[in-house]
Amino acid sequence: MGRTAVRPYSFYLYIKNTEANEKGKIEGNNGGSFKTFFIICFCVFCLFKLNGGIKMEKMHNLSGTLQMSRRQFLKGALATSAIIATGSSSLSSVLKAETSQTEIILPPLPYPENALEPYISAHTMSFHYGKHHKGYVDNTNKLIKDTDLANSSLEEIIIKTAGKSELASIFNNAAQVWNHNFYWNSMKPKGGGMPGEELTEHINQCFGSFDKFKEEFANAALTQFGSGWAWLVEEKGSLKVIKTGNADLPIVYGMKPLLTIDVWEHAYYLDYQNRRKDYIIDFIEHLINWDFADKNLRE
Repeated sequence: MGRTAVRPYSFYLYIKNTEANEKGKIEGNNGGSFKTFFIICFCVFCLFKLNGGIKMEKMHNLSGTLQMSRRQFLKGALATSAIIATGSSSLSSVLKAETSQTEIILPPLPYPENALEPYISAHTMSFHYGKHHKGYVDNTNKLIKDTDLANSSLEEIIIKTAGKSELASIFNNAAQVWNHNFYWNSMKPKGGGMPGEELTEHINQCFGSFDKFKEEFANAALTQFGSGWAWLVEEKGSLKVIKTGNADLPIVYGMKPLLTIDVWEHAYYLDYQNRRKDYIIDFIEHLINWDFADKNLRE
């Protein structure tokens, strides 16, 4: 995106001309042209800091040039116009309007795209993360824009839309964002092995043995018809394995997820084709991030 250079002195002259054209209205409402200029500059500065900061590339004394994106400048100009129009010196209402919509973000992967090879290839990761996961993020932001959900957290969006057919598109995309965020952290390079002592003891109590847990987890993932997920969850102090279809997830049922495996075909098909069982075995034996599950149990 191109950059627009905005010189402070030119901006000051623009404000002075506006004051003259308004025949002193701004001066009367705000207690003087200098006060008006100071308030406006302060508001614009705060807004730019709030949105990622004023990008200062070069500044030479008072004649320096402040570099900012056109989008940032327009946001600041609109906020400034609002203050001029209302004659208000309060920042709170403008700042609140500026931050009223929170975008859902695509978090970075916790490891490089090739870190899970040879079990999950960088090729699969580039599509799964860069296309599918990103697509869910983009769709969620489009669907919640200018709605009552626009300023909600991802978890709030999921809870507020769960079970409501008219909001199914929002739920499906938002839930898939959450599921994938959780899935990436459920794996790590050189994973697998055994969980920590506390979780191992808990698994033995609830499943009979660690091998029994692995068998039940693998069976849930393998028998999930079509697309979905298998989970190790905690509910009322007890561990259990569950499976969910499509975008469904444990948090809408009051369960605490400890780890998950994605059994949508896009998670494994480029590497395993129709061999879902092999993908599941490799996930359990070589990829599970038991540190992540241990942490979730303690929280």
